[in-house]
Amino acid sequence: MVSFHCRLAQMSRAAVVTALLATTAGCAALLGGEERATFDVVAPASFDGLQSGTSAQLLIKEPSAVSVLDSERIAIRSDAFEVSYLAKAQWTDSVPKLVQARMIQTFENSGRTRAIGRPGEGLLIDYQLAFDVRAFEAVSDGDSRAVVRFGVKIINERNGRLVGQRVFEANAPVAGHDADLVVEGINQAFNTAADDIVRWVLQRI
Repeated sequence: MVSFHCRLAQMSRAAVVTALLATTAGCAALLGGEERATFDVVAPASFDGLQSGTSAQLLIKEPSAVSVLDSERIAIRSDAFEVSYLAKAQWTDSVPKLVQARMIQTFENSGRTRAIGRPGEGLLIDYQLAFDVRAFEAVSDGDSRAVVRFGVKIINERNGRLVGQRVFEANAPVAGHDADLVVEGINQAFNTAADDIVRWVLQRI
């Protein structure tokens, strides 16, 4: 009899655990656990007329960004103050990490740098590029467009001096509200800004 009651208690506990797991899964779905489409940014691969180059080794730290942009969500700005996110869509990584990865790839694609990388990759750094992500979004205030804006500083790692600083902004049209069209516009704006940044940096160092 004791053995029967023990087995009954064990079965009851198992039933409670099963019910809790089912409830948790249900709550996750209600809280927005739906599957999202994941999108990437493609770095520019060609640089028409680029002649500048450098033998310096460059470092790009993870960019800084306000919390609304420090996210995998794709930002949509409806006016100067209100920001929402594209439904059921996300980037492959948080915006700062994505920008860092694609800017490194952009410099590599240019073929005009000796070496460029992240902290901890063992490079003997000559210059650091510090990025501040100020906009990486679509704007829907009547004129649908993508906006990318970066503050960029070049810092001499040997003496800590600021070599140059500049704000880069690029815009591109967004042809519709679908996620792929929004991402296409943001990618186009990023490509324009990234190309400008590479040319500026190579001229300054």
